[in-house]
Amino acid sequence: MSLFIAAYWWEVHPDKEDQFRAAWRRGTELIREKYGSLGSRLHREVRDDGILRYVGVAEWPDEATWRRAFDAKMEYDDPPTRRAFLDAISRAADKPLLLMEVTDDMLLTGNHPRQE
Repeated sequence: MSLFIAAYWWEVHPDKEDQFRAAWRRGTELIREKYGSLGSRLHREVRDDGILRYVGVAEWPDEATWRRAFDAKMEYDDPPTRRAFLDAISRAADKPLLLMEVTDDMLLTGNHPRQE
């Protein structure tokens, strides 16, 4: 059984970054609890054209666990969080950016302060 990652991207309305990040964090917690993900990291890019793009890289215990969650549309029972997340997004991909098996893991975990 190999660790598996799935990466997604979203373009976010500039005035809704805090809303997006809060909803992403809460949604990530709920997905972890309901579907068994190992969590996720969120990355921010300000493109040359001023567009704000976020990329989330979620880690899963294996591809089968991710697939079950993906097939269920990763739905969770928190409609306000889902509405806030969708409201903050100006554009998103209809499929994951990357789906990959982890072969070598040199990332330090638990040693970085949480950014809120």
